Amino acid sequence: MSWPNDPVLVRTPATSANLGPGFDTLGLALALYDDVEVAVTGDGLSIEVDGEGAEVADRGERHLVVKVLRRTFDVLDELAEAESGQVMGQPKGIRLRCRNRIPHSRGLGSSSAAIVAGIVAARALHPAGRLLDDDVALRLATEIEGHPDNVAPCLAGGLTVAWTTPDGPRLVRLDSQVKQVVAFVPEQRLATERARGLLPETVLHKDAAANAGRAALLIAALTGGLGASVLLDATEDRLHQNYRAPAMPASAALVAWLRAAGVPAVISGAGPTVLAFTTASQVDSMGPEVGNGWHEHPLDVASRGARVVAGEAQVRP
Repeated sequence: MSWPNDPVLVRTPATSANLGPGFDTLGLALALYDDVEVAVTGDGLSIEVDGEGAEVADRGERHLVVKVLRRTFDVLDELAEAESGQVMGQPKGIRLRCRNRIPHSRGLGSSSAAIVAGIVAARALHPAGRLLDDDVALRLATEIEGHPDNVAPCLAGGLTVAWTTPDGPRLVRLDSQVKQVVAFVPEQRLATERARGLLPETVLHKDAAANAGRAALLIAALTGGLGASVLLDATEDRLHQNYRAPAMPASAALVAWLRAAGVPAVISGAGPTVLAFTTASQVDSMGPEVGNGWHEHPLDVASRGARVVAGEAQVRP
């Protein structure tokens, strides 16, 4: 076995998790992409980053994509040793080039995109990559990220339902009949750890029951094209958004305003981005009432998840 001479280019989509009532379960892949190019070299570690996250390009071995590459190479060596007794060990050198378009710390799955990019790139580079199937990739990504709701749509594309069993995480991929959303991205960031720290240990039984019903309705609405009125009811949440509102008052206010106007809107992931199930033209018709301080991104739902891109230009930060 030997390392390939050519680099691999991996494209990973942004994701929006929770989608209102689907806390830590539902996720949607969005057509906003990071491109990550990885090559095995003779020695050293080289990292170049263009766009989001450029300020952490000097983290070296602590860079998230590098850490994931290393861990995935180790997992692949374990699989290869079990099958054939052969191992590659860590490559002598790695060259990493990233073109990041997914906003960081905004609730659009930037860390999941980096994790999945590292796993998919390592699988493409390692001679025993075929041994790391999609189930193993999901399990590894979930172990690194901590929960499967963002990594699932990043891997599979479309609308996903993710859950955890004693044997590991699982996902089901569904085709969303809603093909476009609008993301309202603020300038300020919010760490996921801070947002999670605001959640209570227990919730009322009636709130949990309400969310279970709304989550089931949301899947039906997204896959059956039931219309905005049903989506408005289906995106109601009682488990996490109100508790996190003090950390992102502007986002909470925008969600409330949009919903009062009949637009199904939720906090994307842990926030502070707001995701609206609507079109760019409808948002434009609202005009200045939406308020300043938001970058509006009309985004298609991405039908495909992370993939190795063949025959395209290399990343050149």
